[in-house]
Amino acid sequence: MNTEVQRSTHRIPTVLLAEDNLPLAKFLQQRLEAESFRVQHVADLQTTSEALQSHDHHVLIADLNLSHQHYVSLIQQVRSAQPRLSIMALTGTAQAEERAAILDGGADDCLPKPFAFAELTARIRSLLRRNPIPASGRLQVSDLVLDGQEFRVERAGKRIELSGKEFSLLEYLMRNARQALTRAMIMENVWNMPFDPSTNLVDVYVKYVRDKVDTPEFSTRLIRTVRGVGYVLSEA
Repeated sequence: MNTEVQRSTHRIPTVLLAEDNLPLAKFLQQRLEAESFRVQHVADLQTTSEALQSHDHHVLIADLNLSHQHYVSLIQQVRSAQPRLSIMALTGTAQAEERAAILDGGADDCLPKPFAFAELTARIRSLLRRNPIPASGRLQVSDLVLDGQEFRVERAGKRIELSGKEFSLLEYLMRNARQALTRAMIMENVWNMPFDPSTNLVDVYVKYVRDKVDTPEFSTRLIRTVRGVGYVLSEA
């Protein structure tokens, strides 16, 4: 039971992609989002710096071929200010000495170009395993409260009994409240396995949870179907 809860304690990883090659950036953003990452794209040093200051990111992917030295300096600054941020540097250099300098400068990993997309995502997931996204023990959306430490769910003060998997599913929905989640994202994060279009497992468990947290005695429904996408949990 505790293992199932632990899997869903991570929020959707947010990636800041610093890349001035727009076709490449579009490709990477689309593929990363398809792999259950949330991606913000920036194209220059200034907007990268601003985004790092104004938004909460879990991974920075920086193409060091643009303004190489400036981005290395930025990485050094970010590393001291945000020690939990995972930093992946993309570089066109083939020189081991230069890649070593990038790593010594604060990057967690350095991937030479050209690279296979599968290797990029594998390295990002490796970084996140080494530096997991912190999770809070208590979540609340409207009058629905989930306590991960006590394995307790209440709505409007009424205790709701859930199975281990139902609890994990609700926790994932609440941790990403107001975000539309695809069935593939839910399957990967709650069941820790790839989505199989031939199964309705996600839909069945969403119904189980709905039947317990969205009963007629409560004034509003919190779990909604997003047509053509999946599900969202929100108060409005």
